[in-house]
Amino acid sequence: MTHYAYQTGRETLELEVDYVVVGSGAGGGSAAVTLARGGASVAVVEAGAWRDPEDYPYTLYGAFRDLFDEWGSSVTMGRALSPVLQARTMGGTTVINSAIVVRTPGDIFQLWKDQVGLDDPDMPETIWTYQDQIERELSVCPVPTESMGRSNVLALQAAENLGIEGHVIERSVKGCLGQAQCLQGCRAGRKQSTNVTWIPEVRRRGGTVLSCAPVRRLMHTQGRVQGVEGHFVHPQTRKKGSRFQVRARRAVIVAASVTHSPMILWRSGLKTPALGKGFRAHPGTATLGSFDDPVDMTVGATQGMASTHFRNDPGLKLETLNMPLELIAGRLAGAGKTLMDRVQNYRNLALWVAAVRAQSVGTIRPGIGGKPQVFYTMNKADMLRLRQGSIQLAHLFFAVGAKAIMPGVHGLPYALGPDQIHLLENASLDPRAWTSILTHLFGGCTMGAEAGKSVCDFDGKVHGTEGLYVADASIIPSVLGVNPQHTIMALSRRIATRLMERNL
Repeated sequence: MTHYAYQTGRETLELEVDYVVVGSGAGGGSAAVTLARGGASVAVVEAGAWRDPEDYPYTLYGAFRDLFDEWGSSVTMGRALSPVLQARTMGGTTVINSAIVVRTPGDIFQLWKDQVGLDDPDMPETIWTYQDQIERELSVCPVPTESMGRSNVLALQAAENLGIEGHVIERSVKGCLGQAQCLQGCRAGRKQSTNVTWIPEVRRRGGTVLSCAPVRRLMHTQGRVQGVEGHFVHPQTRKKGSRFQVRARRAVIVAASVTHSPMILWRSGLKTPALGKGFRAHPGTATLGSFDDPVDMTVGATQGMASTHFRNDPGLKLETLNMPLELIAGRLAGAGKTLMDRVQNYRNLALWVAAVRAQSVGTIRPGIGGKPQVFYTMNKADMLRLRQGSIQLAHLFFAVGAKAIMPGVHGLPYALGPDQIHLLENASLDPRAWTSILTHLFGGCTMGAEAGKSVCDFDGKVHGTEGLYVADASIIPSVLGVNPQHTIMALSRRIATRLMERNL
């Protein structure tokens, strides 16, 4: 039950365990707790700092400083610059997301069979069985009625008015208080992020945790990985501290995120042909709706309503998203008195989002200073989906009495009324014209049957390298059209369980 945090000195911290797990989020947390429950000795090596819920920041500014990777400043290179948001903290992105739980759709397994050669007919039932377990462990339940808040209620009513399937979101939150603080970490400790649940369990079972410990490279000789090494880094100053080496008697499991897992392999010289390829995402666009009466996005679950009505055609997921004033202000065009006048309307605003089941594919490569750089541009078909998503959001808003919407599209008026949707229908398809963000990232270390076209097999084992596995969203070879956290956790549990079964 040992925790090593930032430390200085010339001596190297040296440890040896059965399994080293790099990363503590959805993938790393699931793998680590599964191995620890099996009786193995486990070390979790996390780049970010450990913060308990009561130590989370009160503001989004503080969250970007303390919890997000690179202050949330990472963007894609391509036709447009789109933010790529991930966490850098114990618990990974489970700390700063909305804890949304969606079971892996059955059509995804058929897609993987057709596109990447999945040959395990038992995988669907295995994944769904693990998801049953995870839902019980993480107290998954629908957002309580008393915690919904008006934005979520309005969206449910709008979907009903238009005959669109809409549902209350299920989340891994125990007794949600409806404080709309998911994006900056739940200070009330109700969100069942892995730093609250699984990582403490790993420690109770004798596991070792390193925080503020970004892995520089994998130690390997003669085709076998033997451990990881790096330097502790101060969470605020980024000053380099002592060196660490953690050796693995059985295996290293990399679960450092879609952008960082490929970089660890790159820096270690394991440059398989498919490394960094197959990057995919759910690009999203948000629309603000203005109402005569207060909505109050600071009250209610951060996300409480979703619709997968358009998941297959045209390929969209619609959902609510309560955002604090700090972020909303950036979406309100103008400056000076104009901006202040618009900010005063904050209480009467709701923000709803359309996420695209995009088919566009990008790559991840080392950028300036060796940091991961994503190259990604949405193709025309995906831009059509994005525009259609914005149109659907407009219809939803006006179906429940919004007096205006603010789609945030260059070339359109700041606000549109119910009789101006036709302007949105003819909006530019240039990605630069849209305010979009990339969430739900996939790929970079994709799994597949062919070594030349994938990085690892369906058990997460890296092709041609012994003792090395990947168990996060980077192995997923397609977008899902739904939130991926539940799929990541179940895939990781499957990988760790099979390792234990084979005594590897």
